[in-house]
Amino acid sequence: MPHPEPAFSGVVADTREKSTPAFPAPVLAAKGAPNVILILLDDVGFSASSTFGGAAQTPELDRLAARGLRYNQFHTTALCSPTRASLLTGRNQHQVGFGNLADVATGYPAYNSIWKNESASIARVLRLNGYSTAAFGKWHNTPLWEISPVGPFDHWPTGFGFEYFYGFQAGETSQWEPQLYRNTVAVEPTKKPEQGYHLTSDLVDDAVKWLHNHEAVAPEKPFFLYFATGATHAPHHVPKEWIDKYKGRFDQGWDRLREENFARQKALGVIPANAKLTARPEGLPAWESLTADQRRLFAHQMEVYSAFLSHTDHEVGRLLKALDDEGRAADTLILYIVGDNGGSAEGGLNGSDSNLGTLQGSNTEVAFQSQHLSDLGSPLFDNHYAAGWSWATTTPFQWMKQIASHFGGTRNPLVVSWPGHLRETQAIRSQFGHVNDIAPTIYAAAGVTFPEKVDGVAQLPLEGVSLLPSFADPSAKSAHREQYFEIFGNRAIYKDGWVAGARRYAPWEAFTNLPRLFRGGFENDRWELYHVDEDFSEARDLAEQNPEKLAELKAEFDREARRNAVYPLVPIPEPDKFPSPASGKSHFVFYDGVERLPTRVLPEIGARSHKITAVIDNDDGKAEGVIIAEGGRHGGYSLYVKDGRPSYQNNLFGQTLEKLVASKPLPRGRVTIVYEFDVDFSLTEAAKGLLSSALVAKARPGVGRLTVNGEEVASSHLSLFGGFRSIGTETLDIGKDLGSPVSSDYDSPFAFAGRVEKVEIDLKK
Repeated sequence: MPHPEPAFSGVVADTREKSTPAFPAPVLAAKGAPNVILILLDDVGFSASSTFGGAAQTPELDRLAARGLRYNQFHTTALCSPTRASLLTGRNQHQVGFGNLADVATGYPAYNSIWKNESASIARVLRLNGYSTAAFGKWHNTPLWEISPVGPFDHWPTGFGFEYFYGFQAGETSQWEPQLYRNTVAVEPTKKPEQGYHLTSDLVDDAVKWLHNHEAVAPEKPFFLYFATGATHAPHHVPKEWIDKYKGRFDQGWDRLREENFARQKALGVIPANAKLTARPEGLPAWESLTADQRRLFAHQMEVYSAFLSHTDHEVGRLLKALDDEGRAADTLILYIVGDNGGSAEGGLNGSDSNLGTLQGSNTEVAFQSQHLSDLGSPLFDNHYAAGWSWATTTPFQWMKQIASHFGGTRNPLVVSWPGHLRETQAIRSQFGHVNDIAPTIYAAAGVTFPEKVDGVAQLPLEGVSLLPSFADPSAKSAHREQYFEIFGNRAIYKDGWVAGARRYAPWEAFTNLPRLFRGGFENDRWELYHVDEDFSEARDLAEQNPEKLAELKAEFDREARRNAVYPLVPIPEPDKFPSPASGKSHFVFYDGVERLPTRVLPEIGARSHKITAVIDNDDGKAEGVIIAEGGRHGGYSLYVKDGRPSYQNNLFGQTLEKLVASKPLPRGRVTIVYEFDVDFSLTEAAKGLLSSALVAKARPGVGRLTVNGEEVASSHLSLFGGFRSIGTETLDIGKDLGSPVSSDYDSPFAFAGRVEKVEIDLKK
């Protein structure tokens, strides 16, 4: 593939009268090939939804399950980028280049975040077999240094066979003020949050519009629609009216909620009657041990999260209703995966944000968060939930997201609907499955023979197997008999009803204890053994009773690890060595009109002294607005003119705002404004220890100075500058501040009234 051009079927003669024209016939899908909608939610544990026993009401998912199948032994990889790479190719994540997150790529083929050409995507194969293709939502599989206005675009969705893409790049974005792309062009939301904008609603609106256009032009052509929400990944952003529905619903705490979920799961039949409820992991506090303030805050965090999931369910329901309204539901295969990993403990024990902000100095204390209780879910707060809730939403299993050694990290619900092709509906399926099974399932349903070559490149064999036999036969044996798992050294091997696994750390400490996350000593890791054919929830460790089986499976993991290039385990990421266009440079020039430049193509200024020089025109004396801004309301900096005076805003995680304001108004004419920052100290190599400098805190205290035409007009000591690049996907803009505003002095975009000639950034030695 692609198929050779067909031979010309007309006649070419020496005169027009003797010739017969003929256009080449387009590639057509196999007769009866279904439309395919593949839905993937983000950071949803096995028992979060009501469809699988959770407290968050998901009536639209319930409705889909009632006319389809629920798979209760389906697995992801335990992390975002790897799951998506495996899902969209039918291979294992290391084979595709996504052994871990794109954000922490390393210079090894299995971990470099460069999608391999020998792993063609579902979209590419289906498009070459007569399908229309489109992707909406989260795309976390482009190398970060290739996310820029000039690409390259080979590793964007449109480079992998999707004819249309609308969504965001990287792991997360604000649901209220997202950084969006249409195909490869940055675009802004059409409304503000106060006007009712929400990302999930916007994605559904755009997907429905695409469906309607497809129906209008090519209703006879099957389509593949990939819909991957940013929900329910942090930040947990959701309209207040949805939050209010859950008031008081989680005052009982996570220990009790887990018991309630467990009872509901057995009543629904989504877990076996003999399944055991596993114990709370060490290090996770009992609900009864918490203070009243902690309980009040944490309960509200779960109210917000559950509202987020219910809101997401409602919006996905709108997409499915549009399909029904078009009369296309009957010929559409829907595969709905409820989460790309288990519930996320990345908010830590107190539930702050989901990134490195804690390491950089973000305030995560309960007292601070409690002051902002009413802001949770709003644009003003980058909120998560406490780790205990991630454990509760993975009932009945051990552990959660990142922990690939246990089902709490890798077991996610799958709901399948395909009218006329299922032997029964409202039924449970318990065949072992994995995200790499989705591609072969779709190919089998579409009558597509997987190609040996795509674009001249020999293809890796599919690792997954089709789930199609289980659609018709509830007793069909699991065709997927073996599967390895590995994320950050947490690893496991499943084979014929047995699982052996080794866990390295608790996920709530991942961003606060980086030396532990990246430590060596893998040979000393303790392995556990479970006979999951008889022990659904991995409740009984048989390692001591059956050392022979454990040794057999450990050897099998080693074989699979070598075959899939899993080694070396946990290579230390070095983002400062990414092949970025900013690498090795100390002088940068940005002209008027530059906007939406992501962090990985920019100079890293948080940990070092630097100078910003801006040349502007103020001929009429009315210059006002942003000159340069990077980041947003949850962290960044902005140099701007307000009320006629140059100002500089340092925004530390949205929690500490420090400002320099010029002592005199901006003069008329051509003006040079210089902002200089000199750090108080730099981190020595010895202090960095064994970790990459890019993983060490990028926030430093220092002195900021503002000069206009060579005259100092403001200076101040900043308690801390930097760290903001770890907390989201907001960008650098010249002459405006797109996305959310860095400063509360203005509303975005606060475009500069006047002319920004150019802005230069110089890194000091």
